[in-house]
Amino acid sequence: MAEVIMPKMGDAMEEGTLLQWLKPDGATVSVGDVIAEIETDKSNVEVEAEEAGVLHTKVQPGATVPVGQPIAMIGDGAASSNGASAKSNGANGHAPAAPLASSGEGAIAPATTKEEKDILAVSAAVRSTETKDAGETVNISYREAIRMALGEELDRDENVFLLGEEIGQYQGTFKITENFLDKYGPQRIVDTPISEAGMVGLTTGAAMMGMRPVIEFMTLNFALVAWDQIINHTAKILYMSGGQYNVPCVLRGPGGVGVQLSAQHSQDLAHWYANTPGLKVVAPATPADAKGLLKAAIRDNNPVVFTEHAGLYGSKGDVPTDPEFIVPIGVADVKRTGKDVTIISYSRGTIISLAAAEQLAAEGIDAEVIDLRSLMPFDIDTIIESVKKTHHAVVVQEQWLYYGIAGEYAAQIGEKAFDYLDAPVERVAGAFVPMPYSRALEQLAVTHEADVIAAVKRTLARNS
Repeated sequence: MAEVIMPKMGDAMEEGTLLQWLKPDGATVSVGDVIAEIETDKSNVEVEAEEAGVLHTKVQPGATVPVGQPIAMIGDGAASSNGASAKSNGANGHAPAAPLASSGEGAIAPATTKEEKDILAVSAAVRSTETKDAGETVNISYREAIRMALGEELDRDENVFLLGEEIGQYQGTFKITENFLDKYGPQRIVDTPISEAGMVGLTTGAAMMGMRPVIEFMTLNFALVAWDQIINHTAKILYMSGGQYNVPCVLRGPGGVGVQLSAQHSQDLAHWYANTPGLKVVAPATPADAKGLLKAAIRDNNPVVFTEHAGLYGSKGDVPTDPEFIVPIGVADVKRTGKDVTIISYSRGTIISLAAAEQLAAEGIDAEVIDLRSLMPFDIDTIIESVKKTHHAVVVQEQWLYYGIAGEYAAQIGEKAFDYLDAPVERVAGAFVPMPYSRALEQLAVTHEADVIAAVKRTLARNS
């Protein structure tokens, strides 16, 4: 039987209230059916069935349930435990905690699907090239690695300051800036009005005057209202001033596909930034790369869009504690060596690709996985050398299929390694639709391990 649990909709959330069952106890439900409504400290949330079967409710409406504890079961027609205490599991009244996977915009939910668990397992095992000789490490989450980088750079350089909506008193949507206001004060941890255009304008001007501002967007989707500032000012001041003004700043925040965030808050827009001269764009996949690349971005004399993935915030890995640990911008990393096919991706796509590579290995297919890390500037040489060895390539992205990063790399490989290819380059991408809210439809629209595996098998089957 599958558990329906109380989700965690933010770091500060410890429990939620079941408002009502939208399907009665004993009802037969399908995947995607809305079965309950819960109340959190921020909003009311509908809960959908992720399995088909008979619903067995465990708590009554009005009950307060700790995060991670079951509120229902979905399975066969066996007797239900309707009305059981919401706090009856374990000596302390809490259910055993599942590993946490981020879903977006402050929502940190237990990893329940095989793919979510694969992502956490792969993240824990993968190593970046730069960590091999980096000395002492600590096992922390992707989110904590970003926090570590920000703290180290604030300590190192008094010109570094942070700004964003609710990053000070509220401590950020994902608590990345937790306690920073107390430590560094309001001059360096700046709570801004809800005005992304104003935030970027302030950032650009401060950077021109020698400061090193770091914006936190609640989500990079909100940066869209600041695109005139970003594209026509931040990215172009150096050129339009004849080289008189550098604009050293970082525009960071969560992007990529979330969980039931719907069409406006669940999309990967990194390719739009990478298409803009004057901007650097990085998208780390591991906690170590998140730290190293963020420190490199803050120290860079150009504007850098630092796109984090909400779905990776809860993943953990070994991160060097050295405050001078840097991952260079513009250098790809071979995260897994192989001889049969080259899989190219970035951010969460890299982790999905690594998980797919492990499954392929069980079938005798040896895949090499390259993590782009930097989308602009990009390291095409590492990719070409790999394709010369494997003679097959698959490029993975979360974006919509058309005019995306996968298309760019497919073209680059075709131009620079055509004679080495035994089959056309395969692309794996999201469906060309606005992201659905329905969990069942959302799963059909996003990129999965199975899609990567299928693409690898297609390209290998095309050998002449």
